[in-house]
Amino acid sequence: MLSSDDAREPNPGIIKIIGIGQSMRGDDAAGLAAVQYWQTAYPEHSGIINVEVQLAEMPGIGLLNLLEGAEVAILVDAVRSGAEAGTIHLLSEDQLESFSSATGSAHGWGVAETLSLGRLMPSTMPAKLILIGIEAADVSIGASLSPGVQHALSEVARLVEQLAFHT
Repeated sequence: MLSSDDAREPNPGIIKIIGIGQSMRGDDAAGLAAVQYWQTAYPEHSGIINVEVQLAEMPGIGLLNLLEGAEVAILVDAVRSGAEAGTIHLLSEDQLESFSSATGSAHGWGVAETLSLGRLMPSTMPAKLILIGIEAADVSIGASLSPGVQHALSEVARLVEQLAFHT
């Protein structure tokens, strides 16, 4: 029989790759598009049993449920820092705070706030958490991805592959 401590252990080797965004809001869909691009470009890894891929539109605090059970989690999301559209940011959780709700997250309860809350409940958090931000420009309803973001998708997919399977 498992003790309650054993039940909270992450499943060894589970890698979760989570694209975050809103598909109908231009560059805000960058995280979704990048993860979909990765799945197409690297089918040999996107389909293996210990890899779970999620496309999360406006996950809010539900992001904690998506992270549960992961040993490694890679989050891909649009960010706004004032850099050129399509700029790729590799962020630690601490650095993510500079992209928090003050910068205009369209996800309601933001990723930074959710991860801060998750650290108060460490049993739900992965041992290794990687955050890839793609600089957004136009997040208007009905807009498509800007050329800079579109151009960045292949590089983000390569980065996801490298971080998940070659580090």
